[in-house]
Amino acid sequence: MSRQQTLFSTPQTEISSDDHYTPAWIFETLGLTFDLDVASPPGGIPWIPARRFYTMEDDGLSQPWEGLIWMNPPYSSATEWVRRFIEHGNGIALLPVVRTRWFFSLWERNDTFHALVYDRGTIDLNFIKQGKDKRILWQCLAWAMGDEAIKALHKLGRVG
Repeated sequence: MSRQQTLFSTPQTEISSDDHYTPAWIFETLGLTFDLDVASPPGGIPWIPARRFYTMEDDGLSQPWEGLIWMNPPYSSATEWVRRFIEHGNGIALLPVVRTRWFFSLWERNDTFHALVYDRGTIDLNFIKQGKDKRILWQCLAWAMGDEAIKALHKLGRVG
């Protein structure tokens, strides 16, 4: 997909199967303020400490990414988001553990670090969907690139 091509033709007006929001405790544990949340729902999420955010309408894939970014992309179409995260090289991404090319492209990099995210003593992670805890089908890893992000990731879990 070309960066000039619009990712979405209409603004998001309804909750989709991709709308699972990262719980607040992850940000409290990381202790970071992000410059940008690149894949946010309309209006942002109040507990995500980001100075700016891109929504589906903004098309975060076609916009410039600057500074320390937070990324919890749509898991149904994560490939382009992961490619862009790697290109940017500074931030934290929360992604499912899946057998895909993009997963292994992150796994095999020497400049990317990951942590298995534990939730209340389990390796399952509860996201927030329509105001309630919602467990998804996959286990998730938080991926970090850049010194500040990697340092913060050590607070979240065991880093590899």
